[in-house]
Amino acid sequence: MEIINIFYYLAVILIFAKSFGLLARKLGLPQVAGMVIAGVIIGLLGKFHDDDSVILSTIFMKPNAAEKEVLNAFSQVGVVLILFSSGLETNLDDLKKSGLAATVIALFGVLVPMALGTLGTLLFMNGYSDFSREKLLNAIFTGTILAATSVGITVETLKELGKLNSKVGQTIVSAAVIDDVIGIIALSIVTSLKGGDFSQIGITLLKAAGFFAFSIGLGILLRMYFKWEEHKFPHKRRTSIYAFGMCFLFAFCAEKFFGIAAITGAYMAGIMLSGLEDTNFVDRKVVVSGYMIFSPIFFSYIGISADFSGLSWSYLLFGICFVALGILGKIVGCGLAAKPFGFKNKESVTIGCGMIARGEVALAVYSSGSALMMQEGAAGRVDPLVATIMLIVISSILCPILLKLLFKEKPTENGENGDDNRTLPAQP
Repeated sequence: MEIINIFYYLAVILIFAKSFGLLARKLGLPQVAGMVIAGVIIGLLGKFHDDDSVILSTIFMKPNAAEKEVLNAFSQVGVVLILFSSGLETNLDDLKKSGLAATVIALFGVLVPMALGTLGTLLFMNGYSDFSREKLLNAIFTGTILAATSVGITVETLKELGKLNSKVGQTIVSAAVIDDVIGIIALSIVTSLKGGDFSQIGITLLKAAGFFAFSIGLGILLRMYFKWEEHKFPHKRRTSIYAFGMCFLFAFCAEKFFGIAAITGAYMAGIMLSGLEDTNFVDRKVVVSGYMIFSPIFFSYIGISADFSGLSWSYLLFGICFVALGILGKIVGCGLAAKPFGFKNKESVTIGCGMIARGEVALAVYSSGSALMMQEGAAGRVDPLVATIMLIVISSILCPILLKLLFKEKPTENGENGDDNRTLPAQP
């Protein structure tokens, strides 16, 4: 391996990723989608795959196996930092105030899409015949990708409509945060079963419980230290450096000792440091370090890894079904769960539509569980990567459109707006 070549690959990836990210934003899409597409183009033009049938040109140098491992390592740092930042931005006070309604909505918003995704995937893997543990595990993993919710686009839309502080708006935001927590836990359980031995599920759950006990116990001690640190040396770079160290330590321990996805460890590290006086200061450093270098490499490498050699009509049909089940699962699961808590039909549907957007968390789930990809089926190898990219793009477009339509109010007889504009009661 020639180290100097790595600089070339990094230059190409960063320039393409940012350029396509900006183009996606101008088209009204999240930059994540543009970065992934940039990776797909680099992969096709740069001979990143061994199958020459998918190569369109020879514009870029072809990296050897060792160089690809280095790029993959950069991408894994990126996904860990993304989840660390998500944990830092989680407001524990909001979670406490969100109440039973948001928790139940989030739970159904995870379980229903996961169930639909699992059943739909099994249908594309020789149907329900020739059943095996490995097939079921791979199908569950694909369903787990549908559990994630990216609330960024929803929040921006709610702000634009002036509905962020409404009862429906606050319920969507709170449920989305809890949704991600439950989704990460679900991923951890699925990935820890990668051996396919469901008889060990009890041990798996004990390992998961052990990790969360470990991370919370150690996290409380480290949180006490960081409180002292920020009081003694406020806004010092050392605080951010120690926080990065904690992030990587938790990620390492999660996977090495508990068999839990590394991103779960990073997410827990972020949660344990959330709500401190220096949390925003640390998060800005993470954003600069991650989103300037490592995160674009992660998103692009996801696209680079896409192998289109087995692309077929059944492959595209799977993607369409995957997107439909992902969107329908959120609307039905979250909408039905909202009904018992006093939300009207339109409000329940609005909550469901506000939860359909997917983004970087879905890609992080895919990346962390990629070893559990579906195996050969009747229609050929089905890989949820392209379907995940389709889901991100389509849901990102559809979510704001549906919210704007559903929040479109008709004035009442006295000229005032209807119930959609209700605000949450003051918290005690």
